[in-house]
Amino acid sequence: MPELPEVETVRRTLNKLIAGKKIRSVSVNLPRIIQKPDDPDVFVAMMEGRTFQSVERRGKFLRFLLDGLVLVSHLRMEGRYGVFREEDPVENHTHVIFHFTDGTALRYKDVRQFGTMHLFAPGEDLISQPLRKLGLEPLSDDFTPDAFAKAIGRRTTKIKPLLLNQEVIVGLGNIYVDEALFAAAIHPERPADSLSRAELKRLHSAIVATLSSAVEAGGSSIKSYVNGQGEMGMFQHRLKAYGRTGEPCERCGSPIAKFALGGRGTHICERCQKLPRGLRSALKPKAPAPEGGKARSNAVKRRLDGTAESASVTEMAEG
Repeated sequence: MPELPEVETVRRTLNKLIAGKKIRSVSVNLPRIIQKPDDPDVFVAMMEGRTFQSVERRGKFLRFLLDGLVLVSHLRMEGRYGVFREEDPVENHTHVIFHFTDGTALRYKDVRQFGTMHLFAPGEDLISQPLRKLGLEPLSDDFTPDAFAKAIGRRTTKIKPLLLNQEVIVGLGNIYVDEALFAAAIHPERPADSLSRAELKRLHSAIVATLSSAVEAGGSSIKSYVNGQGEMGMFQHRLKAYGRTGEPCERCGSPIAKFALGGRGTHICERCQKLPRGLRSALKPKAPAPEGGKARSNAVKRRLDGTAESASVTEMAEG
């Protein structure tokens, strides 16, 4: 699933491509994508004649600001926006098309068909589902070390599942939680209330730095993500833990290990991210034995090189 850096990159790209464009008509080929209003014909009627003013983001959601309306869109696993000329062939799995008066069109493609669109009056979207209960924005000025520590509180939940909870902090997914915890040298199974003030401050800094670097690199293209112009992200080449099972840790040389935590593939350096004595659980991650004396090649790189075993291109590498 696209995480904050990927959605932010899409937002920035679309903002350049569609701001000021007026909608001539709308085609809805898969009605269940439209969640609000529940009648797609009403959705079409409300959108026609409107002009896209800007594109904003809340967590992993895109907020399209129009004159008098806000369209909230979640890409889910495989959703993708692109701007095309009207005469360009329409790709398979294109479910919603916004036809503009200038002869171009914004097309929404979704192989998995999990994406959603909600239409609101201005101001209603932020106090309504699906945005109402979202947590702190980690790249906003409000995301201070104190605000982060307050959000974590005295919860006994393991720190990785807690960071994945969108009601606590928005936009973090499997890739960037693994990377931030690695950067902060914190084991993902640590109970949140076991973290010291210094560790929380270190983790806060790691989250901000990791996400900022990923946004700068245009996100991570692990399986199928591209931005609104069809361009891949490049942060996958900077990953230190995620997708590097069996490869040497860049800090200490120990092999990166992978295990399941809360149903998610989790990548750590067992030497740099030790559980404190007394907190070590029965769940022991194991690094795979090197084949032929060499660490396994980076799974991310193998996917990009096309040498990995056939993998579904309908997921965003959640584990």
